[in-house]
Amino acid sequence: MSVAFRRESDDEHKEPEFELPIPVGPNLVTPRGLELLAARDAEMAAAVAAATDEDELKRLKREQRYWATRHATAELAPPPEPGIAGIGSEVVIRRGGAEQRFRIVGHDEADPAAGLLAFTAPLARAVMHAEAGDRVDFGGRTEAVEVVSVAP
Repeated sequence: MSVAFRRESDDEHKEPEFELPIPVGPNLVTPRGLELLAARDAEMAAAVAAATDEDELKRLKREQRYWATRHATAELAPPPEPGIAGIGSEVVIRRGGAEQRFRIVGHDEADPAAGLLAFTAPLARAVMHAEAGDRVDFGGRTEAVEVVSVAP
């Protein structure tokens, strides 16, 4: 029989669903980030247990695998030394005459709009290991950012 007359299942035409991408490198977290991961992992497990729709269950299981993996691989970052920017530090910088305040956190805790930058974000990387008064390179410009203060 010709393939033109063969009925194919709808699944054959769907795009494959890949796992949610996990950031490369260590999964360093703050104590708050570890709590958030545990809560999200438990929340997803409950959602999977309560799901009845097959498509929804498939989507939830995919998301649950992501959060379970992130929770299982989480490593509590060592606390930064006093006065030195690191994961968990609140940093105030001056750039272009304007001050900006942010906290350096793990990937899954990051929310730039709320002032939470992942430790791998370009600005966070630029100020890591800096102290108040230091000027650091950023955005291809030498000494573009001045570190005003660093707090735990």
